[in-house]
Amino acid sequence: MLTSFWHQINTPVLYAIPFFFLFIAVEVWTLRDRDHVTGYLARDTRTSLAMGVGSLASSLLLKIGVLVGFSYLWAVAPWHVPTDTWWGWALLLVVVDLSLYFNHRFSHRVRIGWAAHRAHHSSEYFNFGTALRQKWNPWSEALFWSPLPLLGFAPWAIYIALTLNLIYQFFTHTETVGKLPRPIEYIFNTPSHHRVHHGSDPEYLDKNYGGIFIVWDRMFGTFQPELHRPRYGLTTPVGTYNLLKLEYGEYVKIVRDVRGADRLRDKLGYIFAPPGWQPAPRPVTAA
Repeated sequence: MLTSFWHQINTPVLYAIPFFFLFIAVEVWTLRDRDHVTGYLARDTRTSLAMGVGSLASSLLLKIGVLVGFSYLWAVAPWHVPTDTWWGWALLLVVVDLSLYFNHRFSHRVRIGWAAHRAHHSSEYFNFGTALRQKWNPWSEALFWSPLPLLGFAPWAIYIALTLNLIYQFFTHTETVGKLPRPIEYIFNTPSHHRVHHGSDPEYLDKNYGGIFIVWDRMFGTFQPELHRPRYGLTTPVGTYNLLKLEYGEYVKIVRDVRGADRLRDKLGYIFAPPGWQPAPRPVTAA
């Protein structure tokens, strides 16, 4: 049974993998005469590909466990959204994208979430290869998607909708596409919008969280149009291609900061406050 479910939820991405590599090859060819900043760096791309492969492997047990848990939640749902109608799938795609928006925003604004998501933003390049630079510990997604089976969406359908969402997002990771017609730019996440999201410029930080739709950012005040070519990567470059440091380095820093804090509120702040948070200095008492 689990093998059957696993085949269902991974079929879209398995079909998409050859096209991912095809588009990477086409983009490499297109950018062959560009300077090293806007093109591909071999070592950076190898790291991104390794992180993508590692993500598929590391998420296997988590996805199976979450699928089982979601099946129990779906069984007690008061109604079930049909999976044999167009409107059921359309509704699911929209709801999944909305939940992804909030999970994505959480992953940027809460340090324990950022510790996992940081790996995706660690490259100073922005291309189709960067899209495959995925995290190995996608634990927070399960928390944000857990209401979906209770709303009646079938667990296997949720994973297919999520996979389709991620496939769409692959194509937003490119500098070879400029701005699209205004109606498309207004409703959908586009390469222009996602370039902003990967920018480390002050005006671009923590903006444009949408997956397929950019309307969530417009609704919730996190939208930022592209004003200039972003400076990609983290505000403080990681300076390493070590996979373990890229994937788990921020967790190590959290543990170090928590151990070094004396007050409970400071320990919690290092975990749940935004990245870069520092405790307020203690007041100096007169001797």
